[in-house]
Amino acid sequence: MSDLVNPRKKPKFRRWLSQTYKRLSESWRKPRGIHSKIRVRRKGKIKMPSIGWGAPKSLRGLHPSGFKEVVIYSMKDLEKINPEKEAIKISHTVGKKKRGEIVKRANELKIKVLNP
Repeated sequence: MSDLVNPRKKPKFRRWLSQTYKRLSESWRKPRGIHSKIRVRRKGKIKMPSIGWGAPKSLRGLHPSGFKEVVIYSMKDLEKINPEKEAIKISHTVGKKKRGEIVKRANELKIKVLNP
């Protein structure tokens, strides 16, 4: 799975002036001012997200570990998993007792559990 890890670094796309004003969250908002240097993409200013920053198609939708995430609801669902390419997430609706059984069985089958 290590060959699928994206070697490129992406900047943290933070909202303009969010570090200055406490009331502004860091989540990205597009600058719309007519004099905005960021909107015009001037050199030395913060980076704006664009299509060019996207991940390759082979990496999209993967967990950072490189596995494809699959949600599991019961023990039956474990049999359909490919341990080399897929990792499981146990549904939040599964209780404590069943969750323990699923984790135990997943370890026997050498399946990675993302939320044990």
